[in-house]
Amino acid sequence: MVTAADLHLDVQGLSIHYGSKTALQGLDLQIQRNEIFGIIGPANAGKTSFLRALNRMDEFVPGMRVDGNITFAGRNVRDVRNLYALRRMIGVVFPLPVGLPLSIYDNVALSPRLRGIRSRAALDEIVERCLRRAALWDEVKDRLQNLGSLLSGGQQQRLTIARALSQEPELLLLDEFSIAVDPVTTMRIEEVLKELRQEMTIILVTNLVQQARRLASRTAMFLGGRCIDQGPTEELFGGNGQDPRTRDYLEGRFG
Repeated sequence: MVTAADLHLDVQGLSIHYGSKTALQGLDLQIQRNEIFGIIGPANAGKTSFLRALNRMDEFVPGMRVDGNITFAGRNVRDVRNLYALRRMIGVVFPLPVGLPLSIYDNVALSPRLRGIRSRAALDEIVERCLRRAALWDEVKDRLQNLGSLLSGGQQQRLTIARALSQEPELLLLDEFSIAVDPVTTMRIEEVLKELRQEMTIILVTNLVQQARRLASRTAMFLGGRCIDQGPTEELFGGNGQDPRTRDYLEGRFG
């Protein structure tokens, strides 16, 4: 049971619609501060829609409607007037990298500059730290002024992670971050995520169920636009989930 003192994200009765289509219905979810929370499930289960709702990206998606309550750090996200401030606190990395038309350096330095950091030494330190955490520094340290869009797909994905980390978010949303990343680099980033949980809360959406098992303290199973199961990760993987479809999914019977 999540205590009030530890509660970082409280989702109550969340439903998400695209026009007449319902993507997610009746979601209740509580996430603790400084935990890695895993979300698994097949395609079209509502996982990405859930992440979009958390920092109000629905406002950029025509026809997307969000009902219910999302309370983050004690505030209803719908009541936050400064969207930039909200999105600085809630960083997000989606499956396909979206590089800004800037140099590698400026991609990572953008958010710190928007926060008012002007010192070149301070920016250099932030850029190097974030690129190292994203397992990219050694590959790009000699070409930081090159366009980020010229990197390979996997490198652009790691640049997106570095850019999200440069925001110093309280909550980091990762949606299938490893799709464009090779297995060795994926494992390096996973080690970084284990360290980052000391600084932030992480929600990890992954189609690699063993990744959820390695990283998440608790995991939720989404299916057909509903959360059908949630609990301590080892209990779910040990077959102690409440819904037999969770076990079927984990054992590869569908998905």
